[in-house]
Amino acid sequence: MASFKSVFNISAIIFLAASAPALAAEKADAVYLNGKVYTANGRDAVVQAFAISGDRFLAVGPSGEIRKYIGKGTRVVDLKGRFVSPGLTDDHFHNEGGGTGMDFSHVRTLAELLAVVANTAAAAPPGSLLTSNSDWHEAQLKEQRLPTATELDQAAPNNPVVLPRGGHSYILNGVALKKFNITKDTPVPPGGAISRDKDGELTGELFDNAKPLVKLPPDKPVTMDDIIATQKAINPYGMTAVRIPGGYKGDMLQALKLWKQADAAHTLTVRYTVYMPGFGFRSADQVDKEVARWGVKQDEGDDFVRIGGIKLIVDGGFEGGHISRPYQEPYGKGGTYAGLTVVPPDAYNSVVKEINRLGWRATTHAVGDAAMDQVLTGYELANKDQPLIGKRWAIEHAFIARPDLIKRMQSLKVMVSAQDHLYLAAPVLKKYWGWDMASDVTPVKAYLDAGLLVAGGTDSPVIPFNPFWELYHFASRDTISDGIYGADQKIASRKTLLRLDTINFAKMIGEDDHRGSIEPGKLADFAVLTDDFLTVPVEKIPNMKALATYVGGAEVYRDPAYK
Repeated sequence: MASFKSVFNISAIIFLAASAPALAAEKADAVYLNGKVYTANGRDAVVQAFAISGDRFLAVGPSGEIRKYIGKGTRVVDLKGRFVSPGLTDDHFHNEGGGTGMDFSHVRTLAELLAVVANTAAAAPPGSLLTSNSDWHEAQLKEQRLPTATELDQAAPNNPVVLPRGGHSYILNGVALKKFNITKDTPVPPGGAISRDKDGELTGELFDNAKPLVKLPPDKPVTMDDIIATQKAINPYGMTAVRIPGGYKGDMLQALKLWKQADAAHTLTVRYTVYMPGFGFRSADQVDKEVARWGVKQDEGDDFVRIGGIKLIVDGGFEGGHISRPYQEPYGKGGTYAGLTVVPPDAYNSVVKEINRLGWRATTHAVGDAAMDQVLTGYELANKDQPLIGKRWAIEHAFIARPDLIKRMQSLKVMVSAQDHLYLAAPVLKKYWGWDMASDVTPVKAYLDAGLLVAGGTDSPVIPFNPFWELYHFASRDTISDGIYGADQKIASRKTLLRLDTINFAKMIGEDDHRGSIEPGKLADFAVLTDDFLTVPVEKIPNMKALATYVGGAEVYRDPAYK
């Protein structure tokens, strides 16, 4: 037992002393001994063992003390020194990726991507529409660029091709441009863009509010199979909860119905906090009508499915983030392009004020610093009408944070929902915005130093859902293909890092009183990991997984090799 003494400290003794005696007579359903257990409690204690009764942690402390909770029917598990974390989470998760379209997630060169298109076209009837899944980005390609309309025409000369990429752009071939009557004379919708090359020719790329020019087949209805597929994909990574920001796999109300059905049938192995979609809101009247149509109330639900608020948007993605200076040339179009304002400020302000008046909370997609300025202005105006401080309003992504913006965020106690976009897309952001701004993207350390609540996630399927990629990026600021960006924003403390995806997530959704950490009385969501997260070499973090994952004390995943 000597090997465990180094991880069992005074704070853990205090932790146990405060919780165990009152429950000493109670016997546990399960006891886990001889581990290295990071509790993520207020003292960041690391202990050896814990006991579970029902779906809650009963006691936490040294193995010798926890053995007192072993009774006749108690299941006893020897962790054999393995590392245990509170269940991992994702604060911005749409779905696990994949789908019925062309799969580019594993291609690494433009030739490979075009080969997938060509092979798909060869097997498809002439004239039929070809689409891809959205979980890919040109930053994963050796060439670091998108296919052009001409290249896609060469791969599929007889088929319209539309490639959704992330949530903000489509890439079309010439056949598709013709099918949807998009020409150099097509008016550009406000809040959208139709890309052109240096000669003024269409490249085939449409951004944000220009996407509706393309009429894609409707998403297939969400099914229970979709719900199960998501759970089976993410549980092996120690994930026990996600926050759905406005979109899952099609109709949110249908997905919500299915989550509730699965909850009632006790088949959920992931906890869902759902933000309803407000992407199209442009007036207070729209807010009122949609909220009435949804037929749900904020915070209603249970520990598996709960309504968290409303998701809004003000700017584009990588290629449309609204920044306070023009993009690098040629993307800056002679100093005239600084990103997209998807929702005009006056419209956004009226929407935010109405959401606040109705007693709902908002979280808003804002990538660039100019977009964050717009969001904070809206929040400040709403706060004057009715205080929103302390009501867990948030900003999604928050790529670029000037000091003045951080001060305003502090004043409103705005929370930050941060993701590892830079890990994948760094070279593209450098190309659009320049090295200085790209290297400052998602400054988690600056937000934490300012005392802001920050939770971590991925924006899957825009970025793969692997939480260990996210944690590795925030620990190292390394990127997949272009080295380290913004080394001053590295998170040195592994405990601080792990809090992003555990207790901080619980605080963001307002449920830290009963989940997010390994403490008596809290939901027994935890994961046994392949490596000791607190000491494993940083370069090995991306390859970590779970050996076993538990939700409410029940095992929902187990690696076949874990004995």
